[in-house]
Amino acid sequence: MSVVNRLVSTLVAKRSRLPRRVNAMIDRLVAPGSGPLGRLLQRVAGVTVARSVAPPPPMPEEAVRLYVGPTNYAGQGYLWCRAVEREIDGVAAVNMAAEADHGFRFPADDAVPIATYLMSHRWQQDREAYVRRFTHVVFEAERPLFGRLHGGDAFAEARMLRDAGLRVAMMCHGTDVRLPSRHRQGSRWSPFHDDPRFEVLEDAARRNLAGLAALGAPVFVSTPDLLDDVPSATWCPVVVDASRWRNDVAVLERERLRVVHVPSSSGVKGTALISPVLERLASEGVVDYEHVQGVPADEMPALYAGADVVLDQFRLGSYGAAACEAMAAGRVVIGHVTRTVRERVRDATGRELPIVEATPDTLRDTLIDIAARRDTYRAEAAAGPDFVASVHDGVHSAASMRAFLAL
Repeated sequence: MSVVNRLVSTLVAKRSRLPRRVNAMIDRLVAPGSGPLGRLLQRVAGVTVARSVAPPPPMPEEAVRLYVGPTNYAGQGYLWCRAVEREIDGVAAVNMAAEADHGFRFPADDAVPIATYLMSHRWQQDREAYVRRFTHVVFEAERPLFGRLHGGDAFAEARMLRDAGLRVAMMCHGTDVRLPSRHRQGSRWSPFHDDPRFEVLEDAARRNLAGLAALGAPVFVSTPDLLDDVPSATWCPVVVDASRWRNDVAVLERERLRVVHVPSSSGVKGTALISPVLERLASEGVVDYEHVQGVPADEMPALYAGADVVLDQFRLGSYGAAACEAMAAGRVVIGHVTRTVRERVRDATGRELPIVEATPDTLRDTLIDIAARRDTYRAEAAAGPDFVASVHDGVHSAASMRAFLAL
């Protein structure tokens, strides 16, 4: 099973970089009734993965039963479930994560190997029967809950479950609905000016936006910038366990600023645009710069605690879980966040977002200013943990879902 899952995980991880013709072949391979060779390969793989099909978690007994899946990006599906259970009486929630074998795992109530999710007909049928016993379902990133059972169409699944009496909603995460053409037109820093996947991402976002409009179900977005693409949606803030990141390490005490950058995606974060700035400042003795990749999740709190400044992202104009974790650690967080996003945060929460604004053009001056006016920026860093504890502790997230979860 692990060999099959690793193979499928590799294909899934690289799909966005594969030619359309290859992706079409993969779709035909895993789709039901895909020709003699496809059916044979699917049958062999299905037998292999079926041996390890695990039962789902116990069915909750509460009157309101929420099911969330299948992406669990940064563990958010799991954390949203815990938030609504904690904040709303009479609600129980289960999250499912279709997990690729890439070495990084986040907590999940129901972790399913990606090969099982895509290729086990038995698992797909069992999970559909299980999910039909819930009262509410949230689809993450417009991904299907039951693999290829209904042609891999999340909107078809949503209609089927809604017809069965369940309330359904969609949770948008980012590239699933962020329209590259719109973003590129509105920002000189947009990653879509030079992204070779532009057409693939544009097509996918347009399909998803059309699907959301046709479905007419409630829509949530995990970051406030996505309201540009889905204006009728509700912002459901990402959730961060602030206690995990809390530390007593003083900030901005070193002569040279210790600056770290931990990009999950270098292209989206703008790593290539800021690296020359950091390398020059390091050569001038202003900063010690570390570009970090591949750090296990359980080592990240210590990494942030040892930094003075954390560089988030400089191309999308927003912020997400990674920035929240750095703020919770009490570090100076720098990133490019648009005025519109900052206003939306202020309007929704009554609080200012304590991320120091900079673009690739202004980052050098910003870091020099931090080195010169440390007390000012210590106050900025000190505001981070309180902001995260107030806005990203799950209270606002649960409140955003309260109306949807009413019976």
